Amino acid sequence: MSIVSRLLQRDGDAPVAETGLISIEPMRRRHVKAVLAIEKQVYPKPWTPGVFASELDQMKRGQRIYVVALRGTTLLGYGGLMLLPDEAHVTNIAVDPALHRQGVGRRLMIHLAHEALRTGANALSLEVRVSNAGAQEMYRQFGFVPAGIRQRYYENTEDAIVMWAHDIDSPEYMVRLRALEAGL
Repeated sequence: MSIVSRLLQRDGDAPVAETGLISIEPMRRRHVKAVLAIEKQVYPKPWTPGVFASELDQMKRGQRIYVVALRGTTLLGYGGLMLLPDEAHVTNIAVDPALHRQGVGRRLMIHLAHEALRTGANALSLEVRVSNAGAQEMYRQFGFVPAGIRQRYYENTEDAIVMWAHDIDSPEYMVRLRALEAGL
């Protein structure tokens, strides 16, 4: 059982490995402890509780959207958007490493894309580690294409690929999102 599962599992709750629907819900302060457990597993320099508190405060002001993926009360992953005029920037998507390649990241990204559309965005942007081929492939499925490099972006050591998905408000993009949803 993963660290996050143990943090959130209560007596009588089903472990993550069991079947069950995944829900995507707004991130709340009560989720931060489990989010930080994932952060520590996937990032060499994880965000602090203070950073998440600030992001959640900006959520209240309509400047951010943060969501968590849950199976029951078990937090599986999380993601966030920074809202800008006509676009949204994916701040992060992270999934418990024990659950990689099981569709949790894709579910989070589908939800974030719909949220971006709901707010009037016509484009999405993000940065991804040059070494993270799996994430790059998932983002390509969402129409993201490389647009540049941010040198030494991560921990002042690893480059980031800047990726953009344009025209997300087009009928063609909605077809793409529906196909990704159908593939879950």
